[in-house]
Amino acid sequence: MKNIFIQYPKCSTCKKAKKWLDENSIKFEERNIVTETPTVEELTEWIQKSKQDIKKWFNTSGLKYKELNLKDKLLNMTDKEKIELLASDGMLIKRPILITEKGIFIGFKEENWNNYK
Repeated sequence: MKNIFIQYPKCSTCKKAKKWLDENSIKFEERNIVTETPTVEELTEWIQKSKQDIKKWFNTSGLKYKELNLKDKLLNMTDKEKIELLASDGMLIKRPILITEKGIFIGFKEENWNNYK
């Protein structure tokens, strides 16, 4: 399995994560979260494998999240509806995401990503 690094090129956190991957000689396939937004199927699989609550997959600090008032709306949505919403717009998804054989890492915290090595 190839490592997949899903990011938004203009995101400063994504740039830091990419630099960390390069500095640690970790090979990866890069995907732009906006132009190649993860599908419902991919998200369903990754969310299950990550063992993280779906809420952790939302970019809660993003403008789109706030514009759509998702903090309140998510409370009344099914998991299926939440995943469909995430798949509808890459800007709603927390980034970066690193998908590896060792796990799925959402957002960049160096101490967590060190578990990859």
